[in-house]
Amino acid sequence: MKLIQSRDNPFFKELVKLSGSARQRNKSDQTLLDGAHLLAAYLDSGNRPRHILLSAAALHGGEIAGLLERLTDVPVTQLDDKLFAQLSELKSLTGIIALIDLPQPAVGQSRFALLLEDIQDPGNLGSMLRSAAAAGCDAVFLSMGCADAWSPKVLRAAMGGHFALRIYERQDLPGVAKAFTGTLLATSLQAARSLYECDLRGNVAFLIGNEGTGLSDDVLSLAIQITIPMPGNVESLNAAAATAICLFEAVRQRAGIRLGGPATYKTP
Repeated sequence: MKLIQSRDNPFFKELVKLSGSARQRNKSDQTLLDGAHLLAAYLDSGNRPRHILLSAAALHGGEIAGLLERLTDVPVTQLDDKLFAQLSELKSLTGIIALIDLPQPAVGQSRFALLLEDIQDPGNLGSMLRSAAAAGCDAVFLSMGCADAWSPKVLRAAMGGHFALRIYERQDLPGVAKAFTGTLLATSLQAARSLYECDLRGNVAFLIGNEGTGLSDDVLSLAIQITIPMPGNVESLNAAAATAICLFEAVRQRAGIRLGGPATYKTP
């Protein structure tokens, strides 16, 4: 096992750039997974990291030891604890970080997709990806204005959801919408049609817009506009919460679950 104690080490300098720069992640097609949970989810999806980085304390952790047993063919480097802390945004160090290649999903037809326009909050984006993975979406398309899907904050918020999805970044969202073969539904506070009136049992894609401004007119014009009924005294839902409601209404319908009597769907 190698040991790095100097911040002037060339490999460590590259890791620092990777941890803090979306541009560097896009340039190198690599990112860092911070923590045993994310690494376990990555391994369970059938992937292998390029390199493992450990703090000194990690050598005594049972969970991390179990992961290392699965990674006997992967290079391991121990970092001085102060150096390890520079790569992590967490106050309590996880003890293990993995250097991975960014997935390059092949282009394919989607049956259950999520199209996101200019979602800029990393926590919201991560929650959306987590919900999409849990609901069984097969693809998520992100516009140019979205936060970096592979940043540390988004990865933590998604809790491994990245590895159950095909994620396409920097997409021409109108072009993606036009190419989708199925029902396109766009959330809008001004819509008259309720989410619960729509038949979501076929190929469907939900379009969710920016936290403050919603969807652009170009995207809205391509889809059926829907709203989520809100009998309470609030103006709107958090974008991540609205996404989860839409996705799991589709899950409910596809599973044939009936709430409050026979299900009646109106064809959009």
